[in-house]
Amino acid sequence: MAIKAQVLYEFIAEPGNNELSVREGETITILNQNVGGGWLEAQNSNGDVGLVPEDYIEVNSSAAHSAPQAQAAGSHDAYSTEPPYPQGTNGGGAWPATAWTGNNSSSGNWDYSGQQQTPTYQQQGSLDDDEWDDESDDGRSAGGYAQAEEGGTAQRGGPLHPSMKISLNKFPFSKTPNPEVFLLGKLPNKGKESLPIYMGEVGPVWLYPQAPLDCVVADPKKGSKMYGLKSYIEYQVTPNTTNRAVNHRYKHFDWLYERLLEKFGSAVPIPCLPDKQITGRFDDEFIKMRMERLQGWMSRMCRHPVVCESDVFQLFINYKDERDWKVGKRKAEKDEIMGPMIFFTIEPEAPDLDPIEVEQKCEMYSRFTKTMDDGVKDLLNVGNLHWKRCTGPLQKEYQKIGKAFQNLSSVFTTSGYTGESTLTEALTATGRTYEEIAEIVASQPKQDLHFLLETNNEYKGLLGCFPDTIGVHKAAIEKWKEADRLVAMNKISPQDKVTMAKRLSIMSYSLQAEMNHFHSNRIYDYNRVMRLYLEQQVTFYETIAEKLRQALSQYQEL
Repeated sequence: MAIKAQVLYEFIAEPGNNELSVREGETITILNQNVGGGWLEAQNSNGDVGLVPEDYIEVNSSAAHSAPQAQAAGSHDAYSTEPPYPQGTNGGGAWPATAWTGNNSSSGNWDYSGQQQTPTYQQQGSLDDDEWDDESDDGRSAGGYAQAEEGGTAQRGGPLHPSMKISLNKFPFSKTPNPEVFLLGKLPNKGKESLPIYMGEVGPVWLYPQAPLDCVVADPKKGSKMYGLKSYIEYQVTPNTTNRAVNHRYKHFDWLYERLLEKFGSAVPIPCLPDKQITGRFDDEFIKMRMERLQGWMSRMCRHPVVCESDVFQLFINYKDERDWKVGKRKAEKDEIMGPMIFFTIEPEAPDLDPIEVEQKCEMYSRFTKTMDDGVKDLLNVGNLHWKRCTGPLQKEYQKIGKAFQNLSSVFTTSGYTGESTLTEALTATGRTYEEIAEIVASQPKQDLHFLLETNNEYKGLLGCFPDTIGVHKAAIEKWKEADRLVAMNKISPQDKVTMAKRLSIMSYSLQAEMNHFHSNRIYDYNRVMRLYLEQQVTFYETIAEKLRQALSQYQEL
């Protein structure tokens, strides 16, 4: 029996990509539910057949009851009581995968306001070991729950329902993962993993590699799969250590992000990737924007001494062939040292800290990151408004001024007076000058404000990760405060309390090293981007001044 479905949101098909445009409220017939990658093959009332996003439709309840039970993704049993979402481990328990709101906008013309008008949805599960091209780059992603951003609503498309951005990046553990697995846990077999911390001029610092690592993300190419039914964009990633390019799709970056987050997220804030997008993802402007933001993300990861030296990151930039990738991927996905367990690998070369000092530093970092987050968001809002003003009202004002000068010149030419040609020509030239200035003003944000806003956009995403990372430390401090009570209740021994204080000190050193790394990068990044911004501003005003001087030179001195 044919399955009918109701279209929840309007979807505009990408030309030449075997997709089917559908309207909100339209009834369509499902022809094939096993296409994969978050897509279904459907037919509309006109008889047109194509692919539509699975999340954009709702199967009619009567048809769903009469149709055979659809197979769940992967090997998950449709009748199982366990959720088909990957879960991180927290000692003997489990942390449910929760939605993590992305911070980078991927809509239209480089929008820095955090609002995305194009609906996005989630990509299916982790990569299959036996599939290199198994899923869509911008499809559904298991392991996260849809969540509206800043007052959004789950309904889209109608004038009464604001557009919504669905969370696509996941935090693999809850907001406060249980640090007991480190504070009171047994030392695991960590192999050769070691994260030393040294005392530098600014305090505790990570051990940095002798040669700085960097990667270039470039040369996007369009590929296809499923016999040409689906397309994707593949990027070349070239590390400076080998100068040998490896190819990666967006879903591979997403896989790397999830692995880094699961492994280091308790100690190192891992910023989100640029958001996934289903429509317009093959537009040149979108590809350029995504590549630039992937470049920024990779550069930040390369600059982090813990991340860049990790096995999973080295695999991503240096795999030799498909087999090497698959083997390395399996190994990374079976890694047991993740979440708070990562603190077992940290080895500070410094005396133990007093727990009171640990708490004071934790609160100081929490206050600073919150305050900086507010400042970054404020600059983004102001900058975004200025960009809109430059490309809208301000540009039009200069155009109106130029037009007014030229109109006045036209009036003067009708006077019949023979001695005013010099003035009318000068007025006409002045009008044209202001029209040129209008175009300069409109194009200027791409020359300077763009880079300032992109840097702030990166920091907005990075700062958004700190509450979760610092939350792990705050939870550990609260656990230590309970130590006396637990000793009195004979739930832990006095030696366990000593061990908790020592391990709390280790966690504090890691947070201090991370904050010192953050501050070092912050100073470098803002110094660099502000120099660029002001240099471009100087050039901008000098260009305008020169044009005004040229216009001035055409008037006679009387």
